[in-house]
Amino acid sequence: MLRPHLVALILLISTLSSQAETGNEQDINLPNIGDSTGTLISPIQEQQLGRAFMRSVRQQTSISQDPEIRDYIDAIGKRLGSVSDSPTYPFHFFIVMNPAINAFAGPGGYIGVHSGLILATESESELASVIAHEIAHVTQRHLYQAFEDSKRLSLPTAAATLAALLIGSQSPEAGQAAIMAIQAGSVQHQINFTRDNEKEADSIGMQTLARSNYDPHSMPLFFEKLQQSSRFYGKGPPEFLRTHPVTSARIADTRSRSEKYGYRQVTDSIDYLLVKAKLLVLSDKNSRNTIKLFKKRLTRGTSEQKDVAQYGLALAFHKNEEFSNAIPLFRKLVEKNPQQPHYVTALAAALFEGGEHKKSLATYKSAIEHFPALLSIRQSYGEALLRSGQAKKAQQQFLVIDRYILTSPELYRLIARTYKLTGEAAQSHRHLAESYYLNGRINEAIRQLTLAQKAAKNDFYLLTQIEERLDLFLKIRKMMRKG
Repeated sequence: MLRPHLVALILLISTLSSQAETGNEQDINLPNIGDSTGTLISPIQEQQLGRAFMRSVRQQTSISQDPEIRDYIDAIGKRLGSVSDSPTYPFHFFIVMNPAINAFAGPGGYIGVHSGLILATESESELASVIAHEIAHVTQRHLYQAFEDSKRLSLPTAAATLAALLIGSQSPEAGQAAIMAIQAGSVQHQINFTRDNEKEADSIGMQTLARSNYDPHSMPLFFEKLQQSSRFYGKGPPEFLRTHPVTSARIADTRSRSEKYGYRQVTDSIDYLLVKAKLLVLSDKNSRNTIKLFKKRLTRGTSEQKDVAQYGLALAFHKNEEFSNAIPLFRKLVEKNPQQPHYVTALAAALFEGGEHKKSLATYKSAIEHFPALLSIRQSYGEALLRSGQAKKAQQQFLVIDRYILTSPELYRLIARTYKLTGEAAQSHRHLAESYYLNGRINEAIRQLTLAQKAAKNDFYLLTQIEERLDLFLKIRKMMRKG
């Protein structure tokens, strides 16, 4: 979770940015920002607010850039979102590389899950139960309902109140302190309201779990495990328990609700197991410990679980730069499971890092032929091409992935690099500006667009695009300074 004292800043920047993006610089008062029916803030404004929120999140947290991890959390999130109360809502899911056990929902359907929470789950249904809960916060418009009694708020007060609600829904104590500073007369109402939000999110989330064929019993089971484990934490309970208070009554309530759906046995997907293995390797600062862990796992479990352990072991060897150990393990996995893309791309990456570039590129090319719909492979292949000096070919791969461009600063950065190497300076600066912008670094974005403007020279169409973005970024910076 973002540190409480940063949330107000995030929401203030978000609101300022959304105002600038709608071209409304003059009126810095905010009308009722939202209600339970969604009539007081338009869908476009809500998405603008969400994108601005996400830019600020990237400034304060480490978001996973791994394309396979990104695609997995997006897939499980979209599966749940498609059967939620708002199946057409444009949700966005991402993983925060943080060991804390936590998850949160921001404006515009931006839902973050900490890597620590994923590693704490023992089944995919448990992970799905948390995401379904956060989706329910969005579909029930819990972030906006606090404004229903307001008429017209100044921009700073509106931003701070929304920030207080976000803090309150995550941490009642922090939320209470923030709300007291803004609306001294309505603190208890707000805190009770957010507790009701949690109960409603449990109920709606469980319905979503059942509809998406996950196990509804996983929600009370996960809550109970976290509550029981909290006594072993010397510095307090897991972050999830502080931000989503779990009481015995709440566990009993969710268990009672789950009984209505009956028992169902849900098998974890192979992607869940592989992503957990990869996150464990990425999160562990001591690769030798991870190597020992996966070696032990090789001796027990099903054939699939042993394959996952071998994958984790090979990843740990790769991270430790023991490529002579990693590559044979990956090769065996590919031979045994040719239809599993994680194994193929891991082999290609290990070959490249081990200095076998031609074999690596050939492996990536073959993987794309076998899995043409997996854009994560194209990104990895494009990066390998770029690093091997084949910028034009890399650019072709990246441009196929344009559906990610609006949300991925990493892809903008990679495309900018290809344009730089192919001598297209204006396009390089332009794309680098978008990368900075998505990361909330507005000054650097403006500087890059200014350079792009100079480099575009007589290209009228490109120059027009650059000047439009530059004008927007300047407005956003001006309004941010006013705040």
